[in-house]
Parts: sequence; structure tokens; C-alpha cells
Amino acid sequence: MKFENNLQFAKSLDAQDELGKYRNEFIFPQINNKNVIYFTGNSLGLQPKSAKKYVDEVMTDWANLAVEGHFYADKPWWDYHERFCQPLSEIVGAKPTEVGVMNTLTVNLHLLMVSFYKPTQKKFKIICEEKAFPSDQYMFQSQVKSRGFEPKDAIVEIKRREGEHNIRIEDILSKIEEVGDELALVLIGGVNYYTGQVFDMKTITEAGHKVGAYVGWDLAHAAGNIELELNKWGVDFAAWCSYKYMNSGPGNVSGYFVHEKHHEDKDLNRFAGWYGHNKERRFLMEPNFDPVHGANGWQVSNLPILSMAPYLASVDMFAEIGMKKLVAKRNLITSYLEFILHEIDEELEEAEFEILTPSNQEERGCQLSVYLHGQGKELFHYLMKNGVVTDWREPNVIRFAPVPLYTSFEDMYNFGQILKQGILSK
Repeated sequence: MKFENNLQFAKSLDAQDELGKYRNEFIFPQINNKNVIYFTGNSLGLQPKSAKKYVDEVMTDWANLAVEGHFYADKPWWDYHERFCQPLSEIVGAKPTEVGVMNTLTVNLHLLMVSFYKPTQKKFKIICEEKAFPSDQYMFQSQVKSRGFEPKDAIVEIKRREGEHNIRIEDILSKIEEVGDELALVLIGGVNYYTGQVFDMKTITEAGHKVGAYVGWDLAHAAGNIELELNKWGVDFAAWCSYKYMNSGPGNVSGYFVHEKHHEDKDLNRFAGWYGHNKERRFLMEPNFDPVHGANGWQVSNLPILSMAPYLASVDMFAEIGMKKLVAKRNLITSYLEFILHEIDEELEEAEFEILTPSNQEERGCQLSVYLHGQGKELFHYLMKNGVVTDWREPNVIRFAPVPLYTSFEDMYNFGQILKQGILSK
């Protein structure tokens, strides 16, 4: 498609957008009495209007039924989590028995590493990406220390080549082969939080398995953003937060995946708890743990129903739309944003932008990370004061995420005009 940087063209794209109606299903903050242009769904998604209804339903059942809500609520709390299995399986490309919800992201990754990080004196190393999200880095360090190893010996980071912003797939594969028999686990972010690079999860998973390692993925920036085929790719495990692209609310409950090939493996350790015990026999209060079949057998504690309610509101919306339509709009609106940035770069002498995120659509989701040469943090502050909510990362990067559920093509055009004014006002 040949793009144009004008309001009429942007409005014509919105007129053709079959997902445009969903914009009205979200609540936008306001600045200067106008809805903001919201680019930070990669950090916290907007609130769906339906979320309040789902939460109010739980509150009403709690008021009217108290403890009996576990069994007699309209959506009984006893099996509330099971309502996520089908829609989440479609979002991440899994079978319903392979997914579940519990805890928060890093907690779930820690619990899954209990099962899938099985170091020996010879096979103890973990491969991750350079500049992984800090929580993952802290997790790796504490995990290897708890197993009696030193982080400097056990953690192997895949680095970017000098002068490059993204990690080459061939460098990941060669490092996996190089570490070889010493490699216990590959655990990488499916989408790098800083650059927005999407990794070739299928190829990397195959390479890890070839040398006898388990392969897991932190899908914090991937779930609800890119198409995933976790079952087909043979991924061992994965976890994701729900509050970014899936709009479940701040710090909300996490989703996780355990491949069906591991469901009957009695040699896998796991930290057990009451809610992972055989559902039909749970109230017999038996002393020995008998896990529920499937991913729900990794549950530990009773589930936070009030936290899960807005997440359910969101996944119901995803089920209605489907990932293919979301990805199609994502590709178009992200390309339009990229075009506008290039147009401004060419038009203004004062502007010099470098997009760190790969230009290949197969290697990115809806995030563009932009290095602002010659521009300081004052431009970021100008955007925020003028109704563009975005995200600053040191030393000089702004991340823009035009989430297809609620951003419009007109937003992209209007943002470009505000960005120009911000650069010229210096």
C-alpha cells in the first residue's frame, strides 16, 4: 500500500478498519480535555469498559452468596480459571489443557524453572539474550545460586554484534551449538522489551532440543501481540503477563503454558499446592499430592477471582476478534507509523530518527523503538504534555506501541503533527 501523510488518508484507513469499533470499548485518559494518543499498551493496556461489569459481578456474588459463591455464583469461583483455557489456547497456539492462569509473571517463571531447569555438574548452563528484562536477569541469578552454581559460570548471554541493535538468529543458533552438552535451558523473551525484536521461536526451540536442553519463553511482550504456535513449535513451557497487550489491569494475574508432552512426566519436579491437586478429590484433604492432568496441575494456591475477572473480560474480547485480524491491523498500523516517522525525518533538518526495531514484519510486533539523535528527554516531555502517552528508555529511546485494539490511523497522523511541533519548538 502507498501511504500518505495527511488526515484524509488516515481517515480513509480508519473507515476501512473492521476493528475500529473496538476503540469505543476502551476508556482513554484525557489530557487537555481530549483522549490521549496511547502508545504504552506494551507496558499497561487501557481498561476495557467491560472489565467493571466482570468485577462487579464477582462483588455482587460475594455480597449475596459469600462462601457459596464458590459453587453457586453465575461463574462459580471453584472453576473460574477453567474459563480461560479455550480463549488463551487460541491466543498462544496451544491446546486448552496446556494453558492456565495463576500468580504473576516472574513467580510463574520461577515455578516453571523448578520443573525445567534441572542442572547437573556437567549440564547446568542457561542461555538468555543480552539486555533481557531485569526481572528475568534477577531470576536467572537467584535460580542458579539456589542450585549451587555461580551466575558468571552458568548464565550465557547472546550478545548483539558491534554496531547492531538486534541479535542475529545465526548467533543464537551457533551459541546453542557451542554450549552444547553443558546447556540445560534456553529461556529468552519472545519479543525483546527494549528493541521490539521478535525472535524465531520455532527455530530456536528446535536448536535447543537438538542439544538436549529444555526451551522456555518469556512472552510478556508477545502474548496478545504476535501469532504464537507453542504446541506446534514444541516449546516446553512459557509464561506471560496479562496487563500489557491483554489489558487485564496493573500487575494482574499471569498466564502460563506447559506442553502436553510433559503432563505425565513423573520425573519433573514441581512445587505442589492444594489447587493443583486432583479436582474431583480436592476436598477429601488427602495427604499425598495427585496433580490435575494438564497445565492446571502446576497450580499452587487458591486463585484470585477479583484479579481474574478483568482478565476474563479481555480474553473474551480476543476470542471474539481472533489473533489473525489483530495481526493484520497491527502490521498495517505499525507500518503507517513507521512511514510517518520516516516522512518527518526527511522533512525536518532538526529530526534524525533511528528505528531500532527490525523493519521486517516477521521480526516485530506493534512496537517501534526509536533512537532520537540530537533530541533529549525534553521531546518526550513535550509529547506527554500534548496528549501523546509514550515510554522513555535510557539513554535516548522512545518506545511507541500502536495497539491494534484501540489505536486509530488518525492517531498516527495526529501524533506526527505533534511530534513535528515538538521538534520545531526547541
